[in-house]
Amino acid sequence: MSALQVPAFLTFTISILVFFVGSRLNRSVTALSRWNIPEAVTGGLISAFLTLVAYALFDTEIGFAIGARDLLLLYFFTGVGLNARLSDLIAGGRPFLVLLTLTLVFLVIQSVVAVGSTALLGLPAGFSILLGSASLVGGHGTTIAWAPTITSRFGLANAMEVGIASATLGLMVASILGGPIARHLISRKALHGKIDEELIVGVSNKQTDRHADEVSYQSMLHTLLVMNIAVIGGYLLHGLVIELGIKLPLFVVCMFFAILLTNTVPIVAPRLPWPTRTRPLSLISDLSLNIFLSMSLMSLQLWTLQGLGLSILVVLALQTITAVAYILFVVFPAMGRSYNAAVISAGFTGIALGATPTAIANMAAVTKAHGAAPLAFIILPLVSAFFIDIANAGIITFMVR
Repeated sequence: MSALQVPAFLTFTISILVFFVGSRLNRSVTALSRWNIPEAVTGGLISAFLTLVAYALFDTEIGFAIGARDLLLLYFFTGVGLNARLSDLIAGGRPFLVLLTLTLVFLVIQSVVAVGSTALLGLPAGFSILLGSASLVGGHGTTIAWAPTITSRFGLANAMEVGIASATLGLMVASILGGPIARHLISRKALHGKIDEELIVGVSNKQTDRHADEVSYQSMLHTLLVMNIAVIGGYLLHGLVIELGIKLPLFVVCMFFAILLTNTVPIVAPRLPWPTRTRPLSLISDLSLNIFLSMSLMSLQLWTLQGLGLSILVVLALQTITAVAYILFVVFPAMGRSYNAAVISAGFTGIALGATPTAIANMAAVTKAHGAAPLAFIILPLVSAFFIDIANAGIITFMVR
């Protein structure tokens, strides 16, 4: 087996090409766009399957240098923060608490399903953690962090492999199911968003070129400058947060700092141009998210799935069915059966089975087709990027003990 490591600049370039391949296919295959499959998902999964072919037929393991994803993630969440008006934050108070409660309840349900199904199928006890919230809600990062502990506690030599394979499959399923779930809910209830309102991420598929004069090299550079200042402030605040003993991801701190800026600077300096809800900010956020997702999906090592036996696949299938049922019959009604609830349902698929960027990409694909849903983009990242990690760590610790 030979290894081919693609350098960072070439990886970034390929990820752009992967996005355009997905975009072209989404335009050509009507079902993909109708069911709100993100372009980056289409292209990224095709690229991942091509690397699988190289692995299977040519004994070549292709790896990508994906360090650029960290910066893209900072840009994206900073953009979300810059779009968060105080009125949105106030309006999001009750929906945020409802979504947080629903998410915490689902963490418990997912863990119960994992414990019950692994016991019935006669799988080792430690698999209940690896096939539950550690890999599905937690994703690759949580799996890698906890795999050594699970190996030591339960004596599972293949804990890392099983956990990574589960997280990989969950990410794929979350990327594919989010759009169709929202499409089903929107069609069944005849829902729609505000077509004329600027999107948090991207530009509406139905929007005319009425804002074309707003996009220029000056407006783009001004937006990038504001975003960079927010990121710098986020870095400085993150250092203070760490000194206080609080563990928060950098992108969450950058988002909080951007929220602070966007709700103070326009008041203190009302004549200063500010990028909130402007097309340049939406475009930069969309670019960052799509290239991040393209890079993430094309770097999936699908050959890790070959170690999954039938019993493990049955557990993951049960987890998927449970997640879809919970979204349709609990999340959507509890969030109000509205258009925002449908968009949040698409995002919840990413929370339940994938990752926060997947959740946002699912919601972005829906809003591009059906209209803006700013509340969804404010409350869901706060739940999935911060509170859920704390709760998940507690559940995993309990199950390990």
